[in-house]
Amino acid sequence: MTDTQPEMSLADVGTLAAAIRAEVAKAVVGQDEILDHLLVALFAGGHVLLEGPPGTAKTFLAQTFATTLGLDFGRIQFTPDLMPGDILGSNLFNFQTSAFTLTRGPIFHELLLADEINRTPPKTQAALLEAMQERRVTLDGEVHALSDRFMVVATQNPIESQGVYPLPEAQLDRFLFKLLVAYPSAEEEARIVARYGEGRGAPKPADLGVRAVTHPAQLAAAQASLAQVTLADTIVDYIVRLVRATRESGDLVVGASPRAAVLLAGAARARAALDGREYVIPDDVKALATSVLRHRLMLSPVAEIEGKQVEAIVAAMVEGTEAPR
Repeated sequence: MTDTQPEMSLADVGTLAAAIRAEVAKAVVGQDEILDHLLVALFAGGHVLLEGPPGTAKTFLAQTFATTLGLDFGRIQFTPDLMPGDILGSNLFNFQTSAFTLTRGPIFHELLLADEINRTPPKTQAALLEAMQERRVTLDGEVHALSDRFMVVATQNPIESQGVYPLPEAQLDRFLFKLLVAYPSAEEEARIVARYGEGRGAPKPADLGVRAVTHPAQLAAAQASLAQVTLADTIVDYIVRLVRATRESGDLVVGASPRAAVLLAGAARARAALDGREYVIPDDVKALATSVLRHRLMLSPVAEIEGKQVEAIVAAMVEGTEAPR
């Protein structure tokens, strides 16, 4: 593959997405909806938070996704004693040159897996804020740029309550999607056992024949192609009304921010591009609304007592907000 890529059509974006899906399927069984959201996040330039029980291939999916894209993959295992410098790196004094030299931390990878992100204190979690928002890191007053393709895929385990720290609102708001990773179906689980039941240790994507099907210039062209997708004023109005409805609900004490509306619009454009469409339709917004909003909303005490779920509230808002025809 060459390092140059002509302007990409939306049909080419769909072809590239199909190639990525097919390559990931060589190693990962199921998780089609999660992969679709990862593709939307990739082309929209967003980050993803995966929540699910252990053993559901969250880490393996992230590794396979990075291998398929040809991205430089890094992993941080978040623990209570992790410090910001373990993520960002530090300037160390070199006695041979009598100067400070930057030792880069794992955040300088292109696709970063933040494994069990809620096991580290908020002070350490905050080390990701600037990188996720601005794709840069500031160390000792010096700014270091990250890759334009920098993407965080974070995981957290919902069933363990010991030794975890809730993610601050500012941290959660940096994620485009929060996706719930469920157990596989019986048929998918049988395929997983048949495929990997005789193996020893965790498989590696490359050992399963997974290869890169794209390159940086092609990814950049695919992301740039989103400019071809029209976001009509009626769709903008629909997104704004939907997001503002979260701030007016009696079941919620915290609604979605304007950033949520901006990210939802960008994700809807990416979904349209993946479908080969030059315009966003209300179904794009409806399909992504829950994943964009669920981690930005906080139930009221009364709603918690009544056992209400954020997902059900968002679904009701989507149903009750009139969509453009």
